Amino acid sequence: MYNKIVPFLLLVFLLLAFDASSQSNEILLAPVKIGGKWGYIDKNGNIAIKPQFKEAWWFQEGLAYIKIRRKYGYIDKAGNITIKPQFDGAQWFHEGLAPIKLRGKWGYIDKIGKIVIKPQFDLARWFHEGLAHIKLGSQWGYIDKTGKIVIKPQFDGTVGFYEGLASIKLGEKYGYIDKSGKIVINPQFEEAKEFHEGLAPIKLRGKWGYMDKNEKIVIKPQFEEAMNFYEGLASIELGGKWGFIDKTGKMVSSPQFEEALWFQEGLAEIKLDSQWGYIDKTGEIAINPQFEEVHSFYEGLAWIKLGGRFGYIDKSGKIVINPQFEEAGSFN
Repeated sequence: MYNKIVPFLLLVFLLLAFDASSQSNEILLAPVKIGGKWGYIDKNGNIAIKPQFKEAWWFQEGLAYIKIRRKYGYIDKAGNITIKPQFDGAQWFHEGLAPIKLRGKWGYIDKIGKIVIKPQFDLARWFHEGLAHIKLGSQWGYIDKTGKIVIKPQFDGTVGFYEGLASIKLGEKYGYIDKSGKIVINPQFEEAKEFHEGLAPIKLRGKWGYMDKNEKIVIKPQFEEAMNFYEGLASIELGGKWGFIDKTGKMVSSPQFEEALWFQEGLAEIKLDSQWGYIDKTGEIAINPQFEEVHSFYEGLAWIKLGGRFGYIDKSGKIVINPQFEEAGSFN
């Protein structure tokens, strides 16, 4: 499940984990798959919640959603089922509420499992900065935590609010709105991603660059692909290879990698000669490419795939939990 995550879900994970940094003093567990069932381990590699679930996802705000037979519910870090499996779909808790699906429609529950916004939407995402984007028919809009529609469904595509703005799609073009629903940057881009660290990747005439919140292009469109800034750097694709730039557009690691993701806890995933490793912020190889798959570091550990099995390494590249799992997720 985790090793097949689509890029969108990878970004979701990173954004939610970034927002959840206040949870770092809690018990840390990671989902792993053993014998066809999902459970959880602690940072020592010990089984904390025995494998028993059809699906199991990372913890967010103290709860994780799991699947038993055909239904989704939620557990706490002791493995107790706190909200019984009853939903046809579920997502993470964020800002105290979680989207759930019942009888073909999406609504929201609180942490005791009470439905606080009745299922009525064709799609629904988590709350961020007080609002959640929802879909009615073919159009997207936004609701507040009472379920009130505060920005009527009118867009062909949306994302959550980040740094006060949200990317929206009208027709074939992307722009940005504020929380009142006012278009503050007119739809003009072929694609547009979230603002992060003050800049957003935008695509014009087939090339990606970066824009600030005043609509000023600060890094001219020139890249084949561009990711968000994290820890001051962003990965970009140029000439079929990936490298990293700073917020001035200066190359800090020249395009040389087959793939590159983002910096988290000082290291970023890169792919060379079909193997994954990590670089530091100077562009130097910190952990030699040797793995079949990797993920970002969270709480000092990252999952890796080696010899067809998943395990965990620390920031020195040392294997601290031997590759033994069929699939695995991050500690969060």
